[in-house]
Amino acid sequence: MARVAVVVPTLRRPDSLSRALRSVFAQTGLDAHAVEIVVVDNDPAGTAGAPVDALRPDAPFPLTYVTAPKPGVATARNAGLAATDAPLIAFLDDDQEAEPGWLAALLSARDATGADVVFGPIRGVAEGAPDWARAHLDAFFGREGPDEDRLIDKPWGCGNALLVRATALPGPAPFDVAADQLGGEDDALFARVRASGGRFGWAARAWVSELAPPHRATMGYALRRAFAYGQGPSQEARARGDWPGVLKWMAVGLAQVALWSLASSALWLLRRPARARAMDRAARGLGKVLWAPVFEPKFYGAQELARLERVSRSAG
Repeated sequence: MARVAVVVPTLRRPDSLSRALRSVFAQTGLDAHAVEIVVVDNDPAGTAGAPVDALRPDAPFPLTYVTAPKPGVATARNAGLAATDAPLIAFLDDDQEAEPGWLAALLSARDATGADVVFGPIRGVAEGAPDWARAHLDAFFGREGPDEDRLIDKPWGCGNALLVRATALPGPAPFDVAADQLGGEDDALFARVRASGGRFGWAARAWVSELAPPHRATMGYALRRAFAYGQGPSQEARARGDWPGVLKWMAVGLAQVALWSLASSALWLLRRPARARAMDRAARGLGKVLWAPVFEPKFYGAQELARLERVSRSAG
């Protein structure tokens, strides 16, 4: 019987955390597996304790609550791993809701492919987004892949993923805490997995929905993320010491900024929804040009906690 732990990091999202946990409680088709749940509270104030305790009587699986009081996405993931010795680890974000067959589908795809990391599809839901940008934002927060379980070349993010601890999560703290405020801790991990010969798989039926909260369901937030994604190729070339590669990506970025800025301006004047995608491409191009760490936007850890505290003070 295989043991699998579902790790759910969270930071001051009691309602969405409860939704995520209830979706894990409702999992089906797991008779051959021993399942446990680990909630990692990344809030120094420990605000997830009460919601977890309220749900504990309904939990069909062992439910562990741990704190990681230093805000940071990598720190939270490492704390979740330290709280369990399960050989299989599934990550579900606290803004995601899993369909009943989600975990069984991840496990089945892992058995079929022999992959070290298996990813599933995400249905993005950007409620409250402006009508003209809604389709783009739904797609931005989602992800799609093959229609069948199979090996794939490209890794995705940790949210909605199953990892084999022995081969994909080396050492006691495999996520680099240098990424605590910026994100990208999973990208660095999967780059190491690939370099060591690890394989990635796709679970076509392992669906989750990602419900973007109001402050994320905006073009402003999506463009900041697109800019950060665009920085990736230039930064990776810099990390390798490949300065010709850096210059190549900067040139590509300048061309993208010029092309897509013109396209987005024209589409904006015509009030076409396609302007959202053009703006996204321009932002990614700009990221390739302004790749230096000083320009990196911060999305996690202390930055997110400060935002939540501002919202709390304004509401009070």
